[in-house]
Amino acid sequence: MKIKVGLVDDHQLFLKSLSLMLETLKDFEVVLEALNGQDLQRKLQGRKEMPDLILLDVNMPVMDGVETARWLQENRPDIKLVALSMNDKDGAIIKMFKAGCCAYLLKDVHPAVLEKALHEVYTKGYYNADAAQFNPGRLLHKAEKEIVLTPKEQQFLKLACTEMTYKQVAAEMQVTERTVDGYREALFQKFGVQSRVGLCLEALRKEFVSL
Repeated sequence: MKIKVGLVDDHQLFLKSLSLMLETLKDFEVVLEALNGQDLQRKLQGRKEMPDLILLDVNMPVMDGVETARWLQENRPDIKLVALSMNDKDGAIIKMFKAGCCAYLLKDVHPAVLEKALHEVYTKGYYNADAAQFNPGRLLHKAEKEIVLTPKEQQFLKLACTEMTYKQVAAEMQVTERTVDGYREALFQKFGVQSRVGLCLEALRKEFVSL
């Protein structure tokens, strides 16, 4: 049985191109296309065949990705959400994760990576691009070790998983930006990630923080 996919993007050329590309993959079937969140709401009404996954753009008119993801979480929590956007800002990415997305991919992603990400979201419930870049043996070794955080690291982690900038985090913690850089690098090492987004996703998955 194929994995059913819905697409939501206001750029029709990209929408159609993505749909055609996914249809060439043996495990996927595009069952729904919408131009924004409001259009998606209309097209989901009365449907018997619901998507297993929805790929969701972030910046859209009428009803954007964050608002759409929140609505889907409240009304169709069974559908797994993947953000697909050109917006690579930490704030936008964290907003989409908080709204219920299981992965965040940029639109210039290689088709093979997109296919892998969709498979992992469907089977595991999440995809962390940072973790995918690490050697599996190293990841396994890290997984066997319990992650222990100092109180300051715990405070930094909670603040890093918000939309605050690192400068704002430093002010909130009443420390220098250099000190915050030290906390960041230490946590990147402990969680085996390479970015703030990867850190937030792993922290959520390992239940060090909650939404």
